[in-house]
Amino acid sequence: MNQNIGTDLGLNFDNDYDRLPNYLLSKVAPEPVASPELILTNDSYAKSLDLNFSKVSLKSLTKIFSGNVLPKDSESVAFAYAGHQFGFFTVLGDGRAVSLGEHKTKKNIKVDIQLKGSGKTPYSRQGDGRAALGPVLREYIISEAMFGLGIPTTRCLAVVKTGEDVIREKPLPGAVLTRVASSYIRVGTFQYLALKKDIGGLEELVDYTINRHFIKLKNSENPALELLKAVIKKQIDLVVSWMRVGFVHGVLNTDNVAVSGETIDYGPCAFLDSYNKQAVFSSIDSSGRYSFGNQPIITHWNLLRFAETLLPLIHKDQKTALKIAADVFEGFEDMFKKAWLSMMMKKIGLSKEEVGDDILIKKLLDWMEKHSADFTNTFVFLTTGKSFNNKVYGKRDFLDWCDLWKSRLLRSKNKDEFKILMGENNPIIIPRNQVVEEVLDGVLSNNNLVSLFNFLDVLLDPYNIKHNGSYYQKTPKDGGLNYKTFCGT
Repeated sequence: MNQNIGTDLGLNFDNDYDRLPNYLLSKVAPEPVASPELILTNDSYAKSLDLNFSKVSLKSLTKIFSGNVLPKDSESVAFAYAGHQFGFFTVLGDGRAVSLGEHKTKKNIKVDIQLKGSGKTPYSRQGDGRAALGPVLREYIISEAMFGLGIPTTRCLAVVKTGEDVIREKPLPGAVLTRVASSYIRVGTFQYLALKKDIGGLEELVDYTINRHFIKLKNSENPALELLKAVIKKQIDLVVSWMRVGFVHGVLNTDNVAVSGETIDYGPCAFLDSYNKQAVFSSIDSSGRYSFGNQPIITHWNLLRFAETLLPLIHKDQKTALKIAADVFEGFEDMFKKAWLSMMMKKIGLSKEEVGDDILIKKLLDWMEKHSADFTNTFVFLTTGKSFNNKVYGKRDFLDWCDLWKSRLLRSKNKDEFKILMGENNPIIIPRNQVVEEVLDGVLSNNNLVSLFNFLDVLLDPYNIKHNGSYYQKTPKDGGLNYKTFCGT
């Protein structure tokens, strides 16, 4: 039942998605939980969404964020979509997530608010629709870290312990995560409509997506084609940003690609310690499909699948549509390389490209891989002159590279600019995998929320030089390449 507490909180639902073809969603209510306990709220983020937690009692907040009470004007639905998972097409949907609605801020910015782990939906198949506390907190931590790093991402508003166990390999404490996205429109959403061969519905989804995310394209002569180009650019920018900080998504299926250009679905993701292009942390990625270095290739592949769904709208004649789309993708590799090179140049303090800059960068990355040097800390060392494990930076081949780099810096027109560029593009702190595990273990074993709060504070300030040499910057002895993550967030 709907309650006025949502209005008191500041929720302002303006729901349009349910006007799309009805098979794109199923109306379903969250399943109530026995003894909900609100353990974490993101007050600063809530304030940016014009939500005021202080106006609502803890009891009322707990009811909303557990799913035990639906706020006023919410439209509780689970979304249907399809997707290529590890290259294989399948029909999917929100198996353990229920969206409360589209909240509109005072600046007319819309976001979708979703409860994850809130019970079964029509898309749950054999699942229980629930989530465990550990993976829920992990998504909260990583998504906040991504925000702090300046990378587009979904974010979280709250975590509620359900008071009930979920059964995985063993009983685990259950939780519900409230997460927020610019929207949950995925490449897989378009694939679902393409599967239905509903051209009218596809046009509606294109219009909705343009109105929601790409309003400048509204009066385009060929909206579907311009949408394709815009999404390609968004995804290139996003994945280049991931590679700037050593992020490995881990399960970059088409259903995990948001057309808004946000990072979505933090399952078996992780961050590089030692640099290695083949780094894979997901326990289910035995082939290395979603390795760190493969992310540009997979992004290209995923976007081709997106383009396939739009072909009927790009041109009525299929051959002509294919030719137009092929022309768009002909420049993809160069676009990605250009964006990647620009990013890497900034990491070493360069803004204007010279012939040979790509070779200089490749030599550094090759050196890092050869010596299993830490990705983040190597750039911290170049930026500040200080870092963990300074011994590796005393090696002759590294010093030789530094001589080449310094000579290149001297040729830059603005000799002081490099300090600013490097400071802005090289974080001191990332969510180190072992630190994440230690913090989670502290919460799960000892209810140590203080360490969690401290960690979150640092992750929101990752470029601050004061964190250099801190506990959060320490590296694993084995370089971290044996670290494994699991689906189930």
